[in-house]
Amino acid sequence: MNKLREIVDDTIQVLEHMKKSGTTHVEVSKQTLDELNKAPVVVKPKASQPTGDFAALATKVKACTKCSELARCRTNVVFGVGNIHAELMFVGEAPGADEDEQGEPFVGRAGQLLTKIIEAMGLQRSDVYIANVLKCRPPQNRTPLPEEMNNCRPYLLEQIDAIQPKVIVALGATAVRALLDVEIGITKMRGNWYTFHNTPIMPTFHPAYLLRNPPAKREVWEDMKTVLTKLSRPIPKMK
Repeated sequence: MNKLREIVDDTIQVLEHMKKSGTTHVEVSKQTLDELNKAPVVVKPKASQPTGDFAALATKVKACTKCSELARCRTNVVFGVGNIHAELMFVGEAPGADEDEQGEPFVGRAGQLLTKIIEAMGLQRSDVYIANVLKCRPPQNRTPLPEEMNNCRPYLLEQIDAIQPKVIVALGATAVRALLDVEIGITKMRGNWYTFHNTPIMPTFHPAYLLRNPPAKREVWEDMKTVLTKLSRPIPKMK
């Protein structure tokens, strides 16, 4: 498929060059036309919505009742959102009240701040994938229990395996603990690279923490610049 795309791109460049040079038409033999008509090639655009196995996973997660308390209290299962071919994936802790109501991760105040961080990186939410360790809101937004994390962790791993991001940003201590199985504080881990199933992970502060501690935004921005460098992307200047 990559080779085919290269051929298509090269052909487009040649045709554009011919157009700029004043060429108005190109003669094509009947034999060439017959060959093209035998097996038309369709290049599918990069999908940004769940399809196939990924959609099946979402359906399975939305029917999950492994955690009886969470299943009983939830309004919506919050599976994840974004580009399923994203280079960059953000993983948070669990849905809050706004997320539980809307069925989408990071849509409350912390989510609005995460969106600003993503946009400051020169990206849009639709360019990345956003998920949480837990897919259901814990009562009163309490910290997820170990058994709840164990129940939900396989779903997150399936999401990561399907998306295959080049970099994962772990937002907060719970996300780091779920992915790396460590108890080290986020303050000590942030800004340093770790590896999960051969995927680089950058731990950083959760946006909810930044709402309580605005000066820490500088440290998160430094982490995001490191992420952009890892992805070979330009670092926008902060306004």
